[in-house]
Amino acid sequence: MDDAELRINVTPTLRVQVVDRLRQAIIGGRFQGGDRLVERTLCDQLGVSRSVVREAIRTLEAEGLVDTTPRAGPIVARLDWGQAAQVYAIRRLLEADAAAACARMASPAVQADLAAALQGIEAALADPARARLHDATTAFYRIIFAAAGHDIAWQIVQRLNGRISRLRALTLATSDRTTSGPAHMARIAAAIAAGDAGAAADAVRAHLDDAARIAQTLLGDA
Repeated sequence: MDDAELRINVTPTLRVQVVDRLRQAIIGGRFQGGDRLVERTLCDQLGVSRSVVREAIRTLEAEGLVDTTPRAGPIVARLDWGQAAQVYAIRRLLEADAAAACARMASPAVQADLAAALQGIEAALADPARARLHDATTAFYRIIFAAAGHDIAWQIVQRLNGRISRLRALTLATSDRTTSGPAHMARIAAAIAAGDAGAAADAVRAHLDDAARIAQTLLGDA
């Protein structure tokens, strides 16, 4: 992503656009862990005011994508295995439970929505930029949590979404994961469609355990 891609050209919901653009820049690796986020520089790159940039940084800090240090100011949060392991553990609990509940009550409409979401994920993966992968995968899990009636659990997952997306981008950099990830998600959807709560939960755990193994290899045990 270059400076031209960062710049905002339209102003409706400007703060939301800036948050989304910076989030994608962090997830996509334009900004690396430990990089300083200098307000003046970001104002020039994005073409927006300092107050908008400041608000966006606060939002990204709440998502765990930005840390603020006393001396350096806001920096891109560093990603380590200790934090990643916690994210995967939380997801394993919440998503397996939601998938099982969804399988017990999934209607044909929910099954159709999951099938459409899987197609969206495949389309996003086919795009080299993968700009819409975050939205596509979020849609898949939103359907599961909504059908399960796990609203509070979904709010918790949403708070982790920034970290989840960074880990997803990290693991998808390996060629195996671009194949195994969608295959795991297809098995989750198939188990839900079959009304098999145990298989749905097991498919979620297998999916996340696979991703966690790759992340641990890439991040090390630090």
